[in-house]
Amino acid sequence: MTEKALSGKKAIITGGGRGIGRAIAIALAGAGADVAVIGRTVELLDETATEVRALGQSAGVRAADLTDVGGIPGVFGELADELGGFDILVNSAGVQLTAPALDVSEQDWDATIDANLKALFFCCQAAGHRFVEAGAGKIINLASTFSEVGFPGFAAYCASKGGVMQLTRTLALEWAPHGVNVNAIAPTAVRTEMNAYLLDDPGFLEAFLPRVPAGRVGQPNDIAGSAVFLASSASDFVHGHLLYVDGGYTAV
Repeated sequence: MTEKALSGKKAIITGGGRGIGRAIAIALAGAGADVAVIGRTVELLDETATEVRALGQSAGVRAADLTDVGGIPGVFGELADELGGFDILVNSAGVQLTAPALDVSEQDWDATIDANLKALFFCCQAAGHRFVEAGAGKIINLASTFSEVGFPGFAAYCASKGGVMQLTRTLALEWAPHGVNVNAIAPTAVRTEMNAYLLDDPGFLEAFLPRVPAGRVGQPNDIAGSAVFLASSASDFVHGHLLYVDGGYTAV
């Protein structure tokens, strides 16, 4: 890929105010894309937008709760008008609520599925209407190694991310004939604010790190390059793929 592999492209990124979503937004801008970010905290979104503009690209910001799925088409429509359309959707917004399976509450189960799977689907649908009509587009979903393997204490999270994997495959089957690529990235544990409580726990790291051949947890920038690839023309023949960026975790 060239340094400006996404020159002229326009991307919408959910969860773009922090963590992996923010790293991807900056990486796509560095590759030449204009970027709009959606999240719940406008101050964090503005910080991402400032970094995008510093790279010479246009940036848009919308604070929204995507679990209110009825508002998704309107939010996407506003950002599309602001950007002059969009070609790329990255679904990075999500939650991680952990508890032993015997203790998972209905509230936490619903919050996890609503944020990680239901909202993601309706974001895909909103983009899909545009992309199918245009005959082109890239959708990149953030799945997880826990889409494939289980982990104690993560029942709701694993279920939601397994759903993301199967949804990605199904949308790829439906939309690939229309020129739309739908793929997913599956990170292992990545140091973000969302899971700092786990990665700052010596007991968790003692149990987890021996299962990672690379010997460390991930950083948000470790994930960003794979998003640039899946957003670019270099991935035009890649459909329904789950790209593990996991330090070898799933190879064990």
